[in-house]
Amino acid sequence: MPHITMEVKVFKEGDVYVALCPELNVSSFGDDIKSAKSALREAIEAFLEECEAMGTLEEVLEEARFVKEKDRWVLEEPITEEKMALSC
Repeated sequence: MPHITMEVKVFKEGDVYVALCPELNVSSFGDDIKSAKSALREAIEAFLEECEAMGTLEEVLEEARFVKEKDRWVLEEPITEEKMALSC
Protein backbone atom coordinates (compact mmCIF):
# COMPACT_ATOMS: atom_id res chain seq x y z
CA MET A 1 0.00 0.00 0.00
CA PRO A 2 1.48 3.39 -0.96
CA HIS A 3 1.83 6.26 1.49
CA ILE A 4 -1.18 8.60 1.20
CA THR A 5 -1.71 11.96 2.90
CA MET A 6 -5.35 13.06 3.16
CA GLU A 7 -7.63 15.51 4.87
CA VAL A 8 -9.74 14.47 7.86
CA LYS A 9 -12.66 16.47 9.27
CA VAL A 10 -14.39 15.64 12.55
CA PHE A 11 -17.94 16.73 13.42
CA LYS A 12 -20.01 16.29 16.56
CA GLU A 13 -23.42 14.77 15.76
CA GLY A 14 -25.53 14.22 18.83
CA ASP A 15 -23.62 11.95 21.22
CA VAL A 16 -21.03 10.75 18.68
CA TYR A 17 -18.14 12.18 16.70
CA VAL A 18 -18.11 11.61 12.95
CA ALA A 19 -14.76 11.59 11.14
CA LEU A 20 -14.82 12.18 7.38
CA CYS A 21 -12.31 12.01 4.56
CA PRO A 22 -14.18 14.20 2.04
CA GLU A 23 -11.99 13.37 -0.98
CA LEU A 24 -12.68 9.64 -0.71
CA ASN A 25 -16.19 10.10 0.70
CA VAL A 26 -15.38 7.70 3.54
CA SER A 27 -16.58 8.30 7.08
CA SER A 28 -16.85 6.57 10.42
CA PHE A 29 -17.73 7.48 13.99
CA GLY A 30 -16.76 7.03 17.62
CA ASP A 31 -17.57 8.11 21.16
CA ASP A 32 -14.72 10.64 21.11
CA ILE A 33 -12.49 12.30 18.54
CA LYS A 34 -9.68 9.78 18.93
CA SER A 35 -11.94 6.75 18.44
CA ALA A 36 -13.71 8.41 15.48
CA LYS A 37 -10.35 9.06 13.77
CA SER A 38 -9.20 5.51 14.52
CA ALA A 39 -12.41 4.07 13.06
CA LEU A 40 -11.98 6.31 9.99
CA ARG A 41 -8.42 5.07 9.50
CA GLU A 42 -9.69 1.46 9.51
CA ALA A 43 -12.49 2.32 7.06
CA ILE A 44 -10.10 4.11 4.69
CA GLU A 45 -7.58 1.26 4.86
CA ALA A 46 -10.32 -1.26 3.99
CA PHE A 47 -11.55 0.96 1.14
CA LEU A 48 -8.04 1.41 -0.30
CA GLU A 49 -7.20 -2.29 0.06
CA GLU A 50 -10.35 -3.17 -1.88
CA CYS A 51 -9.48 -0.63 -4.58
CA GLU A 52 -5.99 -2.10 -4.80
CA ALA A 53 -7.37 -5.65 -5.05
CA MET A 54 -9.69 -4.54 -7.87
CA GLY A 55 -6.81 -2.80 -9.66
CA THR A 56 -8.49 0.62 -9.45
CA LEU A 57 -6.48 2.30 -6.69
CA GLU A 58 -4.55 4.71 -8.90
CA GLU A 59 -7.69 5.69 -10.84
CA VAL A 60 -9.69 6.27 -7.63
CA LEU A 61 -6.94 8.43 -6.12
CA GLU A 62 -6.53 10.51 -9.28
CA GLU A 63 -10.30 11.10 -9.49
CA ALA A 64 -10.25 12.21 -5.83
CA ARG A 65 -7.65 14.94 -6.65
CA PHE A 66 -4.58 13.13 -5.34
CA VAL A 67 -1.29 13.49 -7.19
CA LYS A 68 1.65 11.13 -7.01
CA GLU A 69 4.91 12.61 -5.75
CA LYS A 70 7.68 10.02 -5.83
CA ASP A 71 6.42 7.15 -3.63
CA ARG A 72 3.50 8.97 -1.99
CA TRP A 73 0.09 10.34 -2.91
CA VAL A 74 -0.83 13.85 -1.71
CA LEU A 75 -3.88 16.03 -2.20
CA GLU A 76 -3.71 18.46 -5.08
CA GLU A 77 -3.31 21.97 -3.69
CA PRO A 78 -6.13 24.31 -4.73
CA ILE A 79 -5.34 27.58 -6.49
CA THR A 80 -7.71 29.30 -4.07
CA GLU A 81 -9.88 28.15 -1.20
CA GLU A 82 -12.71 30.07 0.42
CA LYS A 83 -16.24 29.79 1.75
CA MET A 84 -19.15 31.30 -0.14
CA ALA A 85 -22.58 32.20 1.23
CA LEU A 86 -25.71 32.16 -0.93
CA SER A 87 -29.28 33.18 -0.18
CA CYS A 88 -31.79 30.74 -1.57
